[in-house]
Amino acid sequence: MKPFTRTLAAMALAVGLASGAQAQDRLSFKAIGQPLATGLIQKNKEQPFFEQFAAKTGLPIDVDYKPIDTLGIKDTEQLRVMKAGLFDFVSLRVSQNSRDEPMLLGLDLVGASPDYATGAKVSKAWFDTVDQRLQQQFQVKLLAVWPFGPQILFCKKPISKLADIKGMKVRVYDQNLAKFIELVGGTPVPVAFADTHQSLSLGVVDCAVTGPSSANSAGWPEVTTHQLPLGFQMALNGYAITLKAWNRLKPDQQAKMSAAFDTLSKDIWAYSEELFQDALNCNAGKDPCTTGKKFKLTQVAVSPADLELVRGAVSKTSLPVWAEVCDKSNPGCSQKWTAAVGPVLGLK
Repeated sequence: MKPFTRTLAAMALAVGLASGAQAQDRLSFKAIGQPLATGLIQKNKEQPFFEQFAAKTGLPIDVDYKPIDTLGIKDTEQLRVMKAGLFDFVSLRVSQNSRDEPMLLGLDLVGASPDYATGAKVSKAWFDTVDQRLQQQFQVKLLAVWPFGPQILFCKKPISKLADIKGMKVRVYDQNLAKFIELVGGTPVPVAFADTHQSLSLGVVDCAVTGPSSANSAGWPEVTTHQLPLGFQMALNGYAITLKAWNRLKPDQQAKMSAAFDTLSKDIWAYSEELFQDALNCNAGKDPCTTGKKFKLTQVAVSPADLELVRGAVSKTSLPVWAEVCDKSNPGCSQKWTAAVGPVLGLK
């Protein structure tokens, strides 16, 4: 073999070995996403982030991302699926998984986050406690928390105030909200988001609670007539990773990943707030409407009395109800919440 040929062969071998080493260093993770049916945050923020994960994070990681409603997995089973090691990342639906871990719901008690600014403070105050609990119980690390936005009321019967739901069946998604609806005089009915449109259409429920953008994406205004833009909860969700996957990363890689999820969550907080007002306009057939389809819902004015009713729910209903459940599975849970979150809300 001539010297030049030997040099080329050596270079080719070196490149091949280097490529092999790079391939070995590259990681492949699987992710559970939000349901497709939830709309624009999933479509425009979450899915692109995971599908471009290496570019977004600067990490040699490829992610196989699947929305949960394409997997045949219930959104109430996310923590169990993660603990079993079937996925590495999860876009965690907080309320839906609070039966398996009640501490989660401390992020989003009814009345605790009537607006985005308060919601951000509450989630920051409770974040570390939830993270520690998830690591301990499910071997899952919390990376970020973000909101769909204020969850409001949609009805297929005329309403002019919150008290008008008395005697009506209302779709809810967690026990905290269910207790509040009972307090107001409604009958709470647990219905999965994907089934709510049909439930409204068939009269299984008279009203339902979700964010205005998600309602628009799912076509709820086709089967309702009124929207009351009074925020019960912020519909907080989280991003989490199994400790097994997390521990495969070097410390500098962990720092990069944390920073990337922090950036993503801040982006979603801002985007969610933009969507909220625009979707209210779209649902009511008003301009500007740039993110959804125009409908003709009657927008009910929020009265000071209704606003006070929701804000007062924390001390009167949502905290006592949740505390009983959380303290039963984790003694001292509500005391920790009061110490951490109470000062944010002015509670003693």
